[in-house]
Amino acid sequence: MLEMNELYECESFSPKDTFALGERIGREAKPGEVYTLIGDLGVGKTVFTQGVAKGLGIEEPVSSPTFTILQSYEEGRLPFYHFDVYRIGDVEEMEEIGFEDCIYGQGLCLIEWANLIEEILPEEYIQVTIEKDLAKGFDYRRITLEKKKR
Repeated sequence: MLEMNELYECESFSPKDTFALGERIGREAKPGEVYTLIGDLGVGKTVFTQGVAKGLGIEEPVSSPTFTILQSYEEGRLPFYHFDVYRIGDVEEMEEIGFEDCIYGQGLCLIEWANLIEEILPEEYIQVTIEKDLAKGFDYRRITLEKKKR
């Protein structure tokens, strides 16, 4: 979907649009890709993630792993590792849950609040930013995908 140093921006006018973009990413995902997900509470990060899971062929319910840090889904065409590191106290906690095995494995990783663990992110990843603009409507979102290199 993105070549190195490319930027992809789109507008979402409904949760259905946000889900559809996530689903497309899931369908096109390659083993070992890492996505970070940036956005305030309530912007649609979970809806986007549910779309990614659907695109990977995952049928089980997907919710935010806020209290468990990691939810793993193995039933799709690729393993899917969904991290929510909002409540992480120290990056060393990430080692305890097998973070490196996930991000350097053959699955797809999606990390919410990744700015809290920037120092242990892989060399290359795709940052997804979801932003509201209430002037354009309650359900409007600007979604930006940007290939990042540390």
